[in-house]
Amino acid sequence: MIQMKRIDCTNVQHGLLGALLALAVFALSAPGMADAQAGTSAGIFHKGSGRLSIVLGSGSGFNDTYTILGIGAGYYVADGLELGLNVESWMGGDPDIYRISPEIRYVFHSAQTAKPYLGAFYRRTFIDQFDDLDTVGARAGVFFMQGRGAYIGAGVVYDVYLDCEETIYTSCSDTYPEFLFAITF
Repeated sequence: MIQMKRIDCTNVQHGLLGALLALAVFALSAPGMADAQAGTSAGIFHKGSGRLSIVLGSGSGFNDTYTILGIGAGYYVADGLELGLNVESWMGGDPDIYRISPEIRYVFHSAQTAKPYLGAFYRRTFIDQFDDLDTVGARAGVFFMQGRGAYIGAGVVYDVYLDCEETIYTSCSDTYPEFLFAITF
């Protein structure tokens, strides 16, 4: 059977270490959180602001382990409401895998310290020598401000594969953690 699973964290083998590191960064930067609220009442999540993010992680699929590199960008069309696009390249395994994913996310920006978020996405996965794979999904988590223009986040993602055949894939859905760091402008 072919198993395709994506883990969106700093390093799958060291996911706990990544979570502890994120908590340490959060604890060390807590005094700067008030500065992040400067500007509008939505802080860095105000209408007209943008986001750049980098994905560096590890994942497994097709009985192989991959290094995941990606980049993402987003734009806040309203306070707290972001439209974004992310692209990824899964390297070091066979077959080659590439992903593109438009998304929508709402950040509950009025919360004081931790900013909860909810989102939805569509993902197109291009797999060499296989049919392309479409998924839809949802994510939820929390952002922690890291000064004026950066934040870290932790959450959970639920992915559902469209037109999935259980005879090819071991599962037609995935649930996995995500850890992220983003810079806004």
